[in-house]
Amino acid sequence: MEDQYLSLSEVEAVARRAHRGQTDKNGHPYDEHVAAVARGTAARGGSEAQIAAGWLHDTVEDDRLSREWLARAALPEETKAIVDALTRRPDEPLEPYAARILATPGALLVKRADLAHNSDPARIALLDPATAERLAAKYARMRELLGLGAEL
Repeated sequence: MEDQYLSLSEVEAVARRAHRGQTDKNGHPYDEHVAAVARGTAARGGSEAQIAAGWLHDTVEDDRLSREWLARAALPEETKAIVDALTRRPDEPLEPYAARILATPGALLVKRADLAHNSDPARIALLDPATAERLAAKYARMRELLGLGAEL
């Protein structure tokens, strides 16, 4: 069955294509972020399913790929569930979002890698002060809801 799934290199290619032309708040190519999350997931001992979710974690949320694509994709159900859990719905409060992450096996590890990259002081330092302050508060609140404290 496993050979019916996309390989990690194929998942990487899908993610890079999906985010082509997209930039982060610093103006950097967005695929640098998803690559960092995939690397961070691997460094934290993540499985292949989790690493694949790291590559894909923002594709549905950012409307780069559809929920229908995810449902049909040749991916393990674990990867699909993690990507779905990490996809914040429009206008969704942080509390139910965090609860869904905590309830989904494997999702917290990927979210930790995401938060670690998003909270990287070198990235935050490049933002205007108001944006940096707003994002720092948002990430701190998310860590609190996920029971992570300052650890990532």
